[in-house]
Amino acid sequence: PNKMARGPRKHLKRITAPKHWMLDKLTGVFAPRPSAGPHKLRECLPLMLILRNRLKYALTYRECKVICNSRAIRVDGKIRTDMCYPCGFQDIITIEKTGENFRMLHDAKGRFVLQPIMAADASFKLCRVKSLGMGVGQIPYVVTHDGRTIRYPDPLIKPNDTVKVDIQKNAIVDFAKFDVGNVCCITGGHNIGRVGIIQHTEKHPGSHNIIHVKDKTGATWATRQSNVFVLGTGNKPAIKLPKGNGIKLSIIEESARRSQRQNASK
Repeated sequence: PNKMARGPRKHLKRITAPKHWMLDKLTGVFAPRPSAGPHKLRECLPLMLILRNRLKYALTYRECKVICNSRAIRVDGKIRTDMCYPCGFQDIITIEKTGENFRMLHDAKGRFVLQPIMAADASFKLCRVKSLGMGVGQIPYVVTHDGRTIRYPDPLIKPNDTVKVDIQKNAIVDFAKFDVGNVCCITGGHNIGRVGIIQHTEKHPGSHNIIHVKDKTGATWATRQSNVFVLGTGNKPAIKLPKGNGIKLSIIEESARRSQRQNASK
């Protein structure tokens, strides 16, 4: 009989790595397997790929190791020396030696984008509230999408709302309700990376609630409630959006823009 391996898997083949990491097939057999951490394996980008494939600060696996071990990289204000540390949506990456700060966001094609931000914006991050509970001694707390537990939240905060967290103090500074008319972005599914305004909610008790969203261009789509991440109250996001502002273009619109750009550069 075929015996199963003992313990957790330690390797990840390049072919089975998530598509949005954008690794080519022929450069090697393996890909960096993200460590266990605040984001899921297929919804994160290991620190190593950020240094080597996105920012181009390293050429090889080994160079990434040297950079991480030199304690040069902070994620959400904490030094991370594990080069397979999983960085995910809304994480703040700080490189003090170069004075750079980045926020991890999705573009309209669902790929991770390192959005450059000012040092003032790097002091906070937006977190989606996953659940609300009562701890020992009747202390209320919320759990966020990135695995944080924050005690004594505002009593108005409920699951699916978004909280603005000061990453030094791990305290809630502000919050945005999951309400019709608020701006949101989509963090999973076919419409990942799109930004729009919540129109209405279809309730399905015992199943997934469906949210209808409309963007600036008037395009509408529907997705599960678990994929919707509120970015602010009203139509103004609390963070700077990546290039394209979360508007998904059709293939025809994209090719028209490309040809416009080429004609302008001639």
